[in-house]
Amino acid sequence: MTWANELCDLYDKNLDSVGIISYKPKKGKNGEEKIPLVLLPVFHTTVAAQITIDIDEGGNILGAEQVADKDKMTIIPVTAPSGCRTSGIEPHPLCDNLKYLTGEYWAYVGKDCSENHKLYMDGLEAWHLSKYTHKKVDAIYRYLKKESLIEDLLRLHVLTLGPDGQLDPKVKIQAVKQSDSFVRFRIISEQNLIQNHLSDTYGALQPECWLDRTLQQSYIKYCKSTLGDVDMDYLTGEMVPITYYQSKKVRNEADGAKLISSNDTVNYTFRGRFMTKEEAFAIGYENSQKVTNALKWIIRLQGYNWNGLSVVIWESDLNKIPDWSASTDSIADKFNSDLQALSLSSGWGDEEKTKESKYQGTGKAGAIKFQAAMQGYGDNLKTDSNIQLLAFDSASKGRLAMIENKRFKSSSYLDNIRYWHESCRWLQSRRKDGKNYTYLGVPGVREIADALYGTDPENYLTIPGTTKLYAETCKRLLPCISDRARVPQDMVNRLISRASSPVSFKSRYNWDRVLCTACSFIKKQRYERNKEVWTLEVNTITHERDYLYGRLLAVADRIEYRTFDKDDGKRVTNARRLMSAFSQHPYHTWKELEERTQPYLLKLPVPERSVYNKTIDEIFHQFNPEDFTDNSRLQGLYLLGYHSQSYDFRYTKDKAEEQTKKEEKTND
Repeated sequence: MTWANELCDLYDKNLDSVGIISYKPKKGKNGEEKIPLVLLPVFHTTVAAQITIDIDEGGNILGAEQVADKDKMTIIPVTAPSGCRTSGIEPHPLCDNLKYLTGEYWAYVGKDCSENHKLYMDGLEAWHLSKYTHKKVDAIYRYLKKESLIEDLLRLHVLTLGPDGQLDPKVKIQAVKQSDSFVRFRIISEQNLIQNHLSDTYGALQPECWLDRTLQQSYIKYCKSTLGDVDMDYLTGEMVPITYYQSKKVRNEADGAKLISSNDTVNYTFRGRFMTKEEAFAIGYENSQKVTNALKWIIRLQGYNWNGLSVVIWESDLNKIPDWSASTDSIADKFNSDLQALSLSSGWGDEEKTKESKYQGTGKAGAIKFQAAMQGYGDNLKTDSNIQLLAFDSASKGRLAMIENKRFKSSSYLDNIRYWHESCRWLQSRRKDGKNYTYLGVPGVREIADALYGTDPENYLTIPGTTKLYAETCKRLLPCISDRARVPQDMVNRLISRASSPVSFKSRYNWDRVLCTACSFIKKQRYERNKEVWTLEVNTITHERDYLYGRLLAVADRIEYRTFDKDDGKRVTNARRLMSAFSQHPYHTWKELEERTQPYLLKLPVPERSVYNKTIDEIFHQFNPEDFTDNSRLQGLYLLGYHSQSYDFRYTKDKAEEQTKKEEKTND
């Protein structure tokens, strides 16, 4: 089954939702916003309306008003040419701009649009006189025949005249000039006047033309009766009316790019392989509408958009599946509302403020929660269900490119998601509800992009100015997550470089995020290249030079930090200050760092001092002699050694206290 067939199948499975506008909550700058979405009927599209006119069934105007910005989405019937119009004269069948609806346009705007109005009225009259007409169509036709629309809107103070007696170009409705306003209609019947609330789900008493499903069905029947050009539909193989017009607004309401196009007869859209566009492709008109409308709907329902890139993944029956771009913690959190997280405070040098009862290097609790979530998603899916992944980007302003098209068995997709999170599993830092805490897993795609390219001018890590880098990160990581591709080498190198320069970050928390992300990618890469398995627990048996040097750096960092006063929270240790130089020349830098560390070591209590000296001796013992004196650049593995040793110090019981207790027992 092709992606187009999947979309047709998606449309047919959700016919009960066709034509019903619903709202999806979304967090915006001004709090929670409601984003309208609708699975469009075939031969319909959505527009933003600026004016609503109320008329009765006899065609008499009852009132009019400007449309509020939050209520502007309007479903309208369209013809094949009008549904993708850019320039030229192509009237919509029912609702349209002022220049199509009235013959008064010249008098109030000074522009001759008589041809627009004539073509509109001819089309409306044809529908009005057909056997598929509707009482709302009849009412609108009777009203517009009076040619008094602008005059009525002026009388009702919906439109405003300027000093020259024409529509004032400075006055706008929803940032649209008055002269360009789009008009929609409500038909108020006698039943509406008697009954205040609407009871019929399918619109028998629905005054809004854009919500009336009986009106939508009326137009669908009328439109089908006018279709011609019967040919073979390349999707189904059936002989049906076909179309070469394709809808716009695929990714969003302002999107002018089309997914399929053959209107370029000069360049090489199809030439070179086919003589004519008819040889290249032919899609049934109704199936073409189903494909596009289903795609618009599913993108708005559960798609992801970054700077023109749209990615959407759905299960064949729209069952819940894990968010491919989310962090490990978010997946478990979404599935388990009572997820317990470790608490971590923020800022440089505040590691000691929050104590944990016991550090679990394997992260069993978090791993169990994630596995339970993945198991829960799997139990919800049928064994034969499929998951479709599509990704789109703009090849040009008018062309939409499909950059990813994959179809998975649901079990395979879940396995790939699980593999991504487990192969990248490392201790991560995250802020939630105003607090910092840690979890074992991998950050979400957006957080990874922040770690790769973000800055922290205001103490939070973000990419300034544009979302293009988010889109590029998403595009490149998508195969890694969905199809087990290897992480790009340049991303790993960049993370290693940024993590090796902690002094370039204002906040320790932000550097820690970059460091944790780098460790995740290094761990994954080492496994995929060499089948090496690295965990958060300190590896005390390895002889890897890079890992051991990382551990030494962590010890030096810890020794100096332990001498800081509470008021020294923003001080940076010598280990962190010299980290970049250490990564490039570890042997020479360690000699300097060791000398700088000695005064701080002497300030510590003897039991604690002995713990650090013993740890350094153990690390030295693991070195091969020639490796320790090797002054060449360290590989990314040193960050795993540094991070593991640092967190071992921070989350295990205080080793100095343990040593003290042992000595006291010995003395007793």
